[in-house]
Amino acid sequence: MKKVMVILMLLLFGCSSQNNYQSITMDEAFSMMEDMNDYVLVDVRTIEEYNDGHIPGAINIPNESIVSAPSELDKEDTIFIYCRSGNRSKQASSKLVDLGYTKIYEIGGIIDYDGELE
Repeated sequence: MKKVMVILMLLLFGCSSQNNYQSITMDEAFSMMEDMNDYVLVDVRTIEEYNDGHIPGAINIPNESIVSAPSELDKEDTIFIYCRSGNRSKQASSKLVDLGYTKIYEIGGIIDYDGELE
């Protein structure tokens, strides 16, 4: 009986290949970006919020518009995602993982960013 339970648990939990995003701090993200040549920084706030000021180099893909794979992103890209406070970035990260993106880093909100804005 014990063997059957172990096999069932492995089948239900151990064999899933579910990808997930990683939540890291803004500081960790910028430290990683310093050592990388190829990544995409995505602001998932509304276009109005983005136009009011965003992190330099970020592109805007509003969270609400992510219903299919965004044409601006390749599924193999390393993608860092932020919003205002961290809620929408978590939602967008989850959506992208569900769409097959594999290197997603959710970095919270712009409220934690202390650099200059564009």
